[in-house]
Amino acid sequence: MTTRSLTDITGNTKVLAILADPIAHVKAPPGINRIAIARGRDAVMVPFQVAPEKLATLIEGLRALKSFDGAVVTVPHKGAVAGHCDVISDRARAMGAVNVLRREDDGRLVGDMLDGAGFLAGLAAAGIGVAGKRVYLVGAGGAASAIAFAVAEAGAAHLTLANRTRAKAEDLCARILAAYPGASVSVGDADPSGHDIVINGTSLGMRASDSLPLDAERLAPPMVVAEVIMVPEITPLLAAAREKGCRIHLGKPMLDHQLELMADFLKL
Repeated sequence: MTTRSLTDITGNTKVLAILADPIAHVKAPPGINRIAIARGRDAVMVPFQVAPEKLATLIEGLRALKSFDGAVVTVPHKGAVAGHCDVISDRARAMGAVNVLRREDDGRLVGDMLDGAGFLAGLAAAGIGVAGKRVYLVGAGGAASAIAFAVAEAGAAHLTLANRTRAKAEDLCARILAAYPGASVSVGDADPSGHDIVINGTSLGMRASDSLPLDAERLAPPMVVAEVIMVPEITPLLAAAREKGCRIHLGKPMLDHQLELMADFLKL
């Protein structure tokens, strides 16, 4: 395996992109580029900032770009890019969104949604499995929805969905049952009692002034309490869970493991 650096870009280097608008906050390029270097692959990821009204034009251009291998897709393009794919995974179709895109040699675009898979991979690396477990998930946005579909796909004994706007949780519940008719899913409230794994899939906890996403007084061992938030590392919810004697799981492993899954999907 030949060791390379980001300064060794040649005419043979394959181009990967991250599609976003705005784009200054994205975290994937450094991680994907480190993986490419570690794997000895001649590829580099760069930011592509594209406005929603110009996305279709860009996608058609990428089909024709022979040196383009694929992209990570983030806000606000996940749903729109799914509609431009020639092939998408079952889970991406169920969600109506993709967060990774691969260009095949014939110009076809293949999409998948790895947010939920990355989160579960992070749990698995810590020895935490969801199969046969009762899982409580708060949130019904993009990240929470992806995790909900992944939990159902992984064979949880039951999934309880909670959200401040109950209608959104009910809609997510219906979509999961449509995709996985045998799944056990219900809509709950702020009480996580009776569950093995409790997951915060919201942004509540990023700011010190945020309220807790659930009733932390109902947390108790041997619950595992997990976060999607990466900064701060110990959110108020995780701090409260630790005080209650619960095992906690940080948000960063979701990104770390998703980057590896993305690299595999992009054939790095």
